[in-house]
Amino acid sequence: MQKIHFVGAGSGAADLITLRGKSFLEEADIIVYAGSLVNPKLLDYAKEGCQIYNSAKMTLEDVLEVMIEGYEKGQKVVRLHTGDPCLYGAIREQMDVLDEKKINYDYTPGVSSFCGAASALNLEYTLPNISQSVIITRMEGRTPVPAKESIQSFAAHQATMVVFLSTGLLEELSKKLIEGGYTADTPAAIVYKATWDDEKTFVCTVGTLAQTAKENNITKTALMIIGDVVGCTNYDRSKLYDPEFTTEFREASK
Repeated sequence: MQKIHFVGAGSGAADLITLRGKSFLEEADIIVYAGSLVNPKLLDYAKEGCQIYNSAKMTLEDVLEVMIEGYEKGQKVVRLHTGDPCLYGAIREQMDVLDEKKINYDYTPGVSSFCGAASALNLEYTLPNISQSVIITRMEGRTPVPAKESIQSFAAHQATMVVFLSTGLLEELSKKLIEGGYTADTPAAIVYKATWDDEKTFVCTVGTLAQTAKENNITKTALMIIGDVVGCTNYDRSKLYDPEFTTEFREASK
């Protein structure tokens, strides 16, 4: 069955795309890619003669026109999104139009940049007795955020927080985090272009986020990680691998 393929490009490095996603790129007659964020090295997988469109210069209507026209001509179409497109990927609005037009599509997940950021720091987001929840959010800027999802309200939980799309708002982010309940000396990190060749990481605190970014000329394409998991060494051992803990597969030691 012919389908339009939505593909998660991964967090940056070209070899972090899934095998399935890579095969779709290799077979594609048309690729529409998120040029402002997707690593252009991924386009090296495209075959000769593939038509490539940079969606950073297109509207939603432009993107849909290219995809639908290709589909109707029987061509293989890939919509290549950054990371995993379920996070800030704006895929639903595309899928809704395709649903209305009864056009078949599928969705291949990718490695999100929040996973790439953890790998850059060799960090685990969910450490026993430190944090067992991860809040993924963003600051309100030109794009609004629902009032019930304010940074302050999330900060009250003291869970691990990963903040997307907010590098230019770090002074305000620090202020809201502290208003919500984090202290100024709560550990934090800035990860620039996670898993790209020019990846950079900076460990700091909630109170020094803006200063750290300014000192290192980080103005975009970065994630902020907030919480005690950053740099943490004082956490409880996992019960799953504790010799005194019985599981479905292993009896506890006597």
